[in-house]
Amino acid sequence: MDGLVARLFRQKTTLGAYLDPAADKLLLITAFVTLAIQGLIPSWLAVIVITRDVLILFGIALFIVTGREFQPVPSVLSKITTVAQLASVLSVLTGCYATGIVQVQGPLFWFAACMTIVSGFQYIYRGLNILQ
Repeated sequence: MDGLVARLFRQKTTLGAYLDPAADKLLLITAFVTLAIQGLIPSWLAVIVITRDVLILFGIALFIVTGREFQPVPSVLSKITTVAQLASVLSVLTGCYATGIVQVQGPLFWFAACMTIVSGFQYIYRGLNILQ
């Protein structure tokens, strides 16, 4: 929501470009870890989500260490991944209130996992192109 408000009022900043995705990642990682510990989502899904985010952070650190210029521009694929991950978390949080949601959780978890993996490979591909 904060990103949408920033765009509406044309309040984009470089700091915001870094902090907004970092806050999103922190929120999602916390949610996935918490829900996996409680056994509400599969642990393999939490591992996939966390691994992708750690790889992204490692790539950013590598760019900083090597002095490479880069712009943190999210792709459409990474936005779809974030939506799929948020939908997975929301399905678990609302599952006790709407029993129909529980029936779509399995396919939603698999979709989120696949999107996370594909977007992770996209980030690796982009990173390798920047390093060359």
